[in-house]
Amino acid sequence: MKVVNLGQQAYLDTWQAMKDFTNKRNAVTEDELWVVEHAQVFTQGIAGKSEHELCISQIPIVKTDRGGQITYHGPGQLIIYCLIDLKRLGLGVKQMVSIIETSIIQVLTLYHVDAHLKQGAPGVYVNNVKIAALGLKVKHGKTYHGLSLNIDMDLSPFSQINPCGYQGLKVTQLSDLADNDVSLSSVALQLTQQLISNITNHAK
Repeated sequence: MKVVNLGQQAYLDTWQAMKDFTNKRNAVTEDELWVVEHAQVFTQGIAGKSEHELCISQIPIVKTDRGGQITYHGPGQLIIYCLIDLKRLGLGVKQMVSIIETSIIQVLTLYHVDAHLKQGAPGVYVNNVKIAALGLKVKHGKTYHGLSLNIDMDLSPFSQINPCGYQGLKVTQLSDLADNDVSLSSVALQLTQQLISNITNHAK
């Protein structure tokens, strides 16, 4: 599995690149994990409801094709897009979601952060406060989109929405929870390695 570090990229350009990659890939195309940061943007999932847009400022909103409701992306947030051929690996969609969530929790333990899941609310939480979101698109057994993990960012734009469609949901970030300084690049390396390990271990 190939890890591609894209740096900071415009959301729309990256979304189009994911679709192009998925449409062009064949039975032997190597799976890829794309590590990226985005400039400020709200993204609304395919079933997203406008009622969760509370007081949007000048930050653009993009109606995208992933699952889930509205969320926020910005500098200092780690995004990993998972371009995975689930069918080839013998993995189900729910299994892939579980792998992503588990991988995030495992990496957070390296920073002595005790994270957990919430039933009926995808993502990863610390003391019921959300630190990571995820949303996938599956096309012909192949995924794109992925996860976002708050590392060291301006969290204030989350107050302009109901994050992931949950009224009053609070969000946090690793830099406020870890004992030591954290860097996005270090967490990216750890999380991509954990994802690859867990995907490999669950593949049939």
